[in-house]
Formats: sequence, structure tokens, C-alpha cells
Amino acid sequence: MQLDPQVQIIVDEINSVEVESLWDRPIADVRADFDNLVLGLQDAGPEVGRVENRDIPGPHGPIPIRIYWPEGNDPGTPLPVYINYHGSGYVVLSIDTHDNACRALCQGAGCIVIGVSYCKAPEYKFPKPTDEAWASLQWVAASAAEIGADPARVAVGGDSAGGCLAAVVAQRAKREGGPPLVFQLLVYPVTDTREDRPSYKTFGDGYLLTAETMAWFFDCYFNDDSEKSDLAAAPLRADDLSGLPPALVMTASHDPLHDDGVAYAEKLEAAGVPTDYRNYEGHIHGFWTATGRMDIAAEAQATACAALRNAFGTA
Repeated sequence: MQLDPQVQIIVDEINSVEVESLWDRPIADVRADFDNLVLGLQDAGPEVGRVENRDIPGPHGPIPIRIYWPEGNDPGTPLPVYINYHGSGYVVLSIDTHDNACRALCQGAGCIVIGVSYCKAPEYKFPKPTDEAWASLQWVAASAAEIGADPARVAVGGDSAGGCLAAVVAQRAKREGGPPLVFQLLVYPVTDTREDRPSYKTFGDGYLLTAETMAWFFDCYFNDDSEKSDLAAAPLRADDLSGLPPALVMTASHDPLHDDGVAYAEKLEAAGVPTDYRNYEGHIHGFWTATGRMDIAAEAQATACAALRNAFGTA
């Protein structure tokens, strides 16, 4: 399968630039480059009814969040809510780099969206980002009335490392008896810490996200290798996925993480979890927010909006 023509242009642009090894660069410079790359591929998201930034209590300090309300909603009618954990490799990016996707989901799915700016490695190593992801779900459940949300219609999701956090939160909610979730949206998620899957070998170099970058992310994130088998780092390794909320799992064909997403979708289906799996042929990691350069981004976001509406009972 060849790359989509739009993607090929982007890949050629990125591969034409030589960069230093991530291990040799200041973390601030790496973060700035990732921000510029991701923001340079996107258009602004749609207008929504209202946006508010605030901090909520967290186990490692205040957690910045961004709340989006859709246009035209009745203030007296509680809305469903989707909690988004942005892609990051646990190290980079922010709610700003994923603002366009949050806006699209808010308006397209007719729901409140909460973008969570969880803490990042290497300053905050495993499992601190997972702690904050969990704390944000608990806050939404406890604060539903204040923000106009329906606590019986809560979904979680994210892309890449954010997809891992969403899967981990969903598993923990099941183990601990709530807060209840109705859906999980997992976009090219990290579901394991193995770096020897075929997609790592086939697409680990030259397709934007590389195997070397994933190794650097893991090096920043984990205190030692023993943590890599923890279910909060590798949700694919859970023995039993039954009883989890329905899922939409998206992957890109030319992505080191492709096999992570496939394996998790297959394990969800085998456990009886309603699962819609979509593979985007000819596409790469990062398409989710790349609305300015990849037509597939808007298509994938529209698919996610339809799935959320169905899960919320507002289709």
C-alpha cells in the first residue's frame, strides 16, 4: 500500500530535514519542535458555544483543563461529556495542539468536551500522568451538575499516548465500579510497551513517528524497565477486557503503533466489547489533528462524532 499523495508530500518534507538525536537535545527545544510540527499541519477547529480554561485539583498539583460547550444547547438540559487525553508520547504537546480536534468533537457530537493537560515526563514520570487522567474523570463525575453535564453519559478518549491513558482509565473504572463510562475513542493508541511488533520494524523509520522516537518517549517516561509491564502502561496485557465500554479504535497503516491498535481492537472484540475498528490505509501517525494538510483528518473526526452521538443516544 502506497502512502496517500497528501501524506507523501508531508513525509518528504519531514525527511528532508536532518535533526539531532532526541537524546542530545534540550527537552524544551524538542517540545517546541513538536508543537510547531503538529500546529503547522492543522487548521483551527470550528466555533463552539463557549470555552473556559480552569485548573482542577490533582494528585501532583493543579491539573489545567479546557472545557468546551457546543452552540445552541439548552442550559437546563444536561449534556453528555467527552474527556480527551491528547497525544504526547507522555512528554510533548498540549491541549493547545489538540484544540481543533476538541472543537470538532464538541460541535459535531453535540457534547461538552474536556481537554486534560496532564503532567509530562521526564519531570513527571510513570505513573503520574495516569494518576491525573484518573483524577480528571473523578472530577467530571463529581462536578457534572456544575458544568451542565450528564454523569450517566461520559466517554473518554485520546490519540497515541492519550489513547493509552483513555484505555487505562476505562479499565480502572471497570475495576473500581465507576465512574460509569459509555464509550472509549482510541486513535492510534499506545496499548503496549513492546517495540518488536512488525509495524515497529516495517514503519519505524521515515513515517513521521519513528521507533527511535518511541524509545526516547519510553526512556523519558519510565523510571525503570519493570514498569513497562504495568497495566497502567500496557493496557493490552490485561487478562480480561470484558465489561469495558464500547470502543472506536482507529489506526494508520504506516505507523509503528499500527499493531498496538489492531491487537487491542481484536482483544476487545474477543472479550465481547462492541468495537468498531477503522484502519486508514496510506496514512501515518498524527493524522488526527492534521486538518490543514490531510483530508482524512476531517473524515476521521466526523466518524468519531457519529460514534459519540450513537453512544450518547443523540444520533
